[in-house]
Amino acid sequence: MSILSIENLSYTYPGGQKAVLREVNAEFEAGKMYAITGPSGSGKSTLLSLLAGMETPTEGGIVCEGESLADMDLDAYRREKIAFVFQAYQLLPLLTARENVCLPMEMQGTPVGEASERADALLLSVGLPDTLHKRFPGNLSGGEQQRVGIARSLASGAKVILADEPTGNLDDENTAAIMALLRKQVTDKGYCVIIVTHDPEVAAACDVQYRMLGGTLIAS
Repeated sequence: MSILSIENLSYTYPGGQKAVLREVNAEFEAGKMYAITGPSGSGKSTLLSLLAGMETPTEGGIVCEGESLADMDLDAYRREKIAFVFQAYQLLPLLTARENVCLPMEMQGTPVGEASERADALLLSVGLPDTLHKRFPGNLSGGEQQRVGIARSLASGAKVILADEPTGNLDDENTAAIMALLRKQVTDKGYCVIIVTHDPEVAAACDVQYRMLGGTLIAS
């Protein structure tokens, strides 16, 4: 059963003449990793923004766990149902690694002490040693920052992870490590991970591959 589905989804930029997405249909299941590939400007990132509830479809809709996003509190949806992993990490520079991971939990009302303990556990689970938990992002390598980003995405408890070029700034070794971490969430915890990528090796490591072409989504 799908955890997230797209139904006849079309999208045109406000005031635009040309449709970016045209009648896109797809289903995403828990316990699977998906890749979305395609040339620059084909609509991949727009689709991810729509899945995250950051944009509103021109036509059609998105359903999460049986409920249309059109009928949901989108702020709550973004806090509780989906999580983002970004290419540029998007960590808050004035917060430590631990504090960055604590933030989504504290926004959900988790007590500070409990959030801190869970943040440390999450950071250890993604391979960041405790000696680095109090470091600021600027004092971490790219691979270490992306590990913090993944730990932060897991902190909310959301079962859908949307990853926009999560390995785009990483070398081959760190790319393999990050993909292994995402795979572990899928295999061990039943997460649904959707990755937008230009990297054919990253796409090949996923269970299902889609290609965005001409505003439509094609199964590879």
